[in-house]
Amino acid sequence: MERQKEVQKGATSHKHQMQCIPFSALSFSRKLDVGQPPSTGAFLEQKLERPTQFRKFYERGDFPLALEHDSRGSKIAWKVDLEKIDYHYYLPLFFEGLAETEHPYALFALNGVHDLLKRGDGRVLPVVPQLIIPIKKALELKNHKVCCTVLKALQHLIVCEDMIGEALVPYYRQILPVLNKFINKNKNLGDGIDYGQQRGENLGELIQDTLQLMEKHGGENAFINIKYMVPTYESCQFQ
Repeated sequence: MERQKEVQKGATSHKHQMQCIPFSALSFSRKLDVGQPPSTGAFLEQKLERPTQFRKFYERGDFPLALEHDSRGSKIAWKVDLEKIDYHYYLPLFFEGLAETEHPYALFALNGVHDLLKRGDGRVLPVVPQLIIPIKKALELKNHKVCCTVLKALQHLIVCEDMIGEALVPYYRQILPVLNKFINKNKNLGDGIDYGQQRGENLGELIQDTLQLMEKHGGENAFINIKYMVPTYESCQFQ
C-alpha cells in the first residue's frame, strides 16, 4: 500500500515537473504539458454596470408616454404631439434604453426609438453624433437580443432621412468592432435557424444586412471604411 502511494506521488510530481509556460523555448520539447490557452473573453456577454438614464427617467415618470394593451399585445401611447418633441433631448435617451433587457424598459425603448425615427421629419440628422455612444455601449454588451435590437434600430436610422448614412461614416470605428466579431455568428443551429430568421434574430445575417445598408447609403467612402473595420466584408455594390 505504501509502495503504491509512493508511485502515485512520484507520478504526480513528474507530471507537475513536465508542465511549462506556453510558447516558451521549453514548450517546444516533446511530452510537455503546456495546458489550455486562457480565454480571451471576446465573445462573453457583459452586464450593464449601472442603470441606464432611460430607466431612471422612466421610473420617475419623466417620459410623456404610457403603456397600452390591446388584442395584438402591448404598445406605447404618446401623451404629446411628436411634431413638438425635443429630439436632441429624447432620441439619445431612447437609444440608450436599447441596452435594457427587462420589461417594460426594453419595450418602451424599442417602440420609442422607432416612433421617433418614423416622425423625425428632418430632426434626426442633427442628433446623429449624440446617438453613437449609446449605440456603441449597447453593442459592447454582446448580448444577442440587445445586438439584434440595436442593429434593427440602426437600419431604421440609416434610411429614415437623407444623409444619415453618410453622417455615420466617421463613426464606423466606434460602431463596427463588435460587428466584426460577430459577423459569422449564427446563434440558432439546426431547426432553430429558420425560426431565428423569421424573427430577424440571426445575428450574422442582421450584421451583413446592416453593413450593406451602410455601404449603399454611406457615399463613396463607405465601403473602404467598412472594409478597414470588417476585413471579411465584400461589397454589395461592385459584384
